[in-house]
Amino acid sequence: MATKFFIPSVNILGQGSVDEAVNDIKALGFTKALIVTDKPLVSIGLVARVQDKLNTQGIEVVIFDGVQPNPTTGNVTAGLELLTSNQCDFIISLGGGSPHDCAKGIALVATNGGQIKDYEGVDVSTKPQMPLVAINTTAGTASEMTRFCIITDEARHIKMAIVDKNTTPILSVNDPELMLEKPASLSAATGMDALTHAIEAYVSIAANPITDACAIKAIELIKGNLVNAVNKGDDINARENMAYAQFLAGMAFNNASLGYVHAMAHQLGGFYDLPHGVCNALLLPHVQTYNAQVVPERLNDVAKAMGVDVSSMTAEQGAQAAIEAIKALSVAVNIPANLTELGVKAEDIPTLADNALKDACGFTNPKQATHDEICQIFTNAL
Repeated sequence: MATKFFIPSVNILGQGSVDEAVNDIKALGFTKALIVTDKPLVSIGLVARVQDKLNTQGIEVVIFDGVQPNPTTGNVTAGLELLTSNQCDFIISLGGGSPHDCAKGIALVATNGGQIKDYEGVDVSTKPQMPLVAINTTAGTASEMTRFCIITDEARHIKMAIVDKNTTPILSVNDPELMLEKPASLSAATGMDALTHAIEAYVSIAANPITDACAIKAIELIKGNLVNAVNKGDDINARENMAYAQFLAGMAFNNASLGYVHAMAHQLGGFYDLPHGVCNALLLPHVQTYNAQVVPERLNDVAKAMGVDVSSMTAEQGAQAAIEAIKALSVAVNIPANLTELGVKAEDIPTLADNALKDACGFTNPKQATHDEICQIFTNAL
């Protein structure tokens, strides 16, 4: 069976990546950028730093800083209006998954027309999006290099999954120097998001040797570096290793897809406006407990990648060890204990489960669940 492998054509990683990227942007002939970002990155001066680098190369900048933590259809519309009125010829997303996803939405509608909700689903668009350069500031979502775009539909209170080859940026940038000022809570949430990407890709029914290699290496790097990145935010080596880890995890899930953790987390984010990485972290061990019924060997590999000695364990024992290792890492980086702490209510679970099963249609979980089983997983995480 043939497989396709999606990734931006150029990806720059490591210290000094932003300077290299600005030179590449200049060489591509772009002259006026819409920077899609959020207000916190403006307030700490990070946007101004990037803007200054672009200005020195003669590239004009218009800033859209209205991206919400869970970007909405309204955010996409507002950014598109600013792009059009200022006649920008390319887009830069600067930040984590929220600015990247919002920028993808803007870029896709800019060339394809209509509204972003028209592109929900898989490969709905017909034209390449406006050129997008994605400069990453967190080590988690990998949205800077994927074809996934998650936008909250404010009218339906759900997160739309737009999976489209035309949303892939032309250039991704991961400079750990931009990640040094991230708060511990954000570093923890995004790091656990990356771990979720790697594990869901590894147990996916669409996994292949390339995605397997990326996923396992990502898990090893996250286990070895996330705690330091959270507790010692100025540890540039930990930051750089986490940047590579989340990129590898992105390579894995961008091509092997995801599972019920993400399908369920999307509903929590859309319904309650909760942080995506934290939702993933809380759901991950419970979904893998469910998956262990059919892929214990795969989860045994996950345990090994997380540093567990599985040499004397059965596959089932190794799978359980992986689940315990996931929980232990969440505790070590101060993830909340359960969904109840986030305000999730038991009476909302049937609706959340309905929407999660609809979202999961495009995903590749190793075991197909019923509505009642999804409800039980949500309940176990309360």
